Amino acid sequence: MEPENNTQIYKIFLLGISEDSNLQPFIFGLFLFMYLVTVLGNLVIILVTISDTQLHTPMYFFLSNLSFADIGFTSTSIPKMLVNIQIQSRVITSGGCITQVYFFTLFGVLDSLVLTVMAYDRFVAICHPLHYMVIMNLRFCGLLVLGSWVTAALYSLLQSLMTTRLSFCTDLKIPHFLCEFNQLILLACSDTFANAMVMYFAAVLLGAGPFVGILYSYVKIVSSINTISSAQGRYKAFSTCTSHLSVVFSFYLTILGVYFSSYISENSQSTARASVMYSVVTPMLNPFIYSLRNKGIMGALRRLFR
Repeated sequence: MEPENNTQIYKIFLLGISEDSNLQPFIFGLFLFMYLVTVLGNLVIILVTISDTQLHTPMYFFLSNLSFADIGFTSTSIPKMLVNIQIQSRVITSGGCITQVYFFTLFGVLDSLVLTVMAYDRFVAICHPLHYMVIMNLRFCGLLVLGSWVTAALYSLLQSLMTTRLSFCTDLKIPHFLCEFNQLILLACSDTFANAMVMYFAAVLLGAGPFVGILYSYVKIVSSINTISSAQGRYKAFSTCTSHLSVVFSFYLTILGVYFSSYISENSQSTARASVMYSVVTPMLNPFIYSLRNKGIMGALRRLFR
């Protein structure tokens, strides 16, 4: 990222979630622990869904993609943060910053789209059970995942290219532990109207759109479950959705909480601390939510460790 006269490349500093030097060892240990748990937990989910033939179904195929996206989501920012704490440096190169913008956006959007695809899978399974295997065939499931990846990759590329258009008048001090598109827009001294429009349009299309789709799917699911005569049948039908619902609400509610708090709080680093919830904590908890609340995963884990 260069100024308009292209004579000097300004430095970029990631201030992290705290500038207190006494807290850095604690932050390093905490984030290293959360990162390792996230990577190992999601790798176990991927390994189990691939190795156990009983889990070769659309639901677990989508779950393995969600786990892969969660690993990428945390790997975009946490390793760089840990390295900076270890070497006592806050500097990130312009190329590293744009790379973070690209991959953080890629895996964030992919998370949202895969959760939407999983909601559609549950909708077909409960509302159209007799046609489930016909509708959710291997080719269609592959196209849904491929479409999610392509959409996320193209939007991330667009956002990264628009980031390179920004110019800055001073060294950048980003009050966060990673480079985010909205933080760069706030610090730019060039015209950011086009960048802001792209960001808001994407928030509606790739953020609110999938969330509305998930809510619509579950309205139909609840309506279909209510037609089941036995209480046991209703419980069994809805139990297949509880893990997915837990992940959906933890992902979207934490994101909404962070962005609403950013308007209320004037402390930018408090917003960075809040963003830890959706960028680190939620991906770490997802494997536990699916393992503890999913009989298929628990059974596969028992068979694997035997």
